[in-house]
Amino acid sequence: MPADAGGLSWNLAADLQGVLAYHFMVNAFLAGAVVAVLAGLVGWFMVLRRESFVGHTLAVTGFPGAAGATLVGISAVYGFFAFCVAGALIITALPRRRGLHSFSEESAVVGTVQASALACGVLFVSLYRGFLNSVNAFLFGSFLGITDSQVLVLLVVAALAAVTLAVIGRPLLFLSVDADVAAASGVPARPLTAAFLILLGLAAAAVSQITGTLLVFALLVVPPATAQLLTARPFFSLMLAVLLGLAITWLGLAIAYYSPYPVGFFITTLAFASYLAARTWRAGLAPHFGRPAAARGAA
Repeated sequence: MPADAGGLSWNLAADLQGVLAYHFMVNAFLAGAVVAVLAGLVGWFMVLRRESFVGHTLAVTGFPGAAGATLVGISAVYGFFAFCVAGALIITALPRRRGLHSFSEESAVVGTVQASALACGVLFVSLYRGFLNSVNAFLFGSFLGITDSQVLVLLVVAALAAVTLAVIGRPLLFLSVDADVAAASGVPARPLTAAFLILLGLAAAAVSQITGTLLVFALLVVPPATAQLLTARPFFSLMLAVLLGLAITWLGLAIAYYSPYPVGFFITTLAFASYLAARTWRAGLAPHFGRPAAARGAA
């Protein structure tokens, strides 16, 4: 929390005006919006494809990327993207076989990539001789110090990723729902998978700059999972994931401005609360509202 931020009051308009009075907070809200949209779009397919472990591994690779970039004296932004995309390319290069042990073998290799990335991050941090106060930001996120150039980089990356996803979205959805039928229908499974993993790496790198590498799932998994709980229609579910991500990110940033705690904590807490509410509604209220009126009256 900035030294002159004061505290929350009952005047929400004044509180909002105070948040937006600083240029770095405007940048934080802009970057958060870009990241939320990208995470909602890419994360929705990731949850559908059951590749959350891959997404977590790619997020973890952002930590050594940021630490390594700081070590050589360049912006951590480029380290995030370079290492996350490199991790996606490594996972893409893994042989994908069908069979009883193929999934466990792939998971083991992905886990090995994750462990190696963490080891590199620890090495880069130990090699850095200066005051590396940004380690907590790398791991748990921060809204401080988001520059105009960082917002621009995020916007360009998100725009390219969104255009790419719009082009491959329909065949990717087909492949994600039924891989065997899609492959038999001529859908190029391996190129689509490679393209999606690169998009997932870009999304993980972008989200890491707001939530930190350890809390990426707050935006990359939870809003899409919540949206898929609430509706089975792909288009509405995808849009709902984006809207939930936006609301969670902006509210988390606003609360973190008036708090001494990391923004990643508030974003994660809000995301979990939304998922818990959706799960409760589906388990309790949704079946009741789904029954005919006569049946409800009889109950």
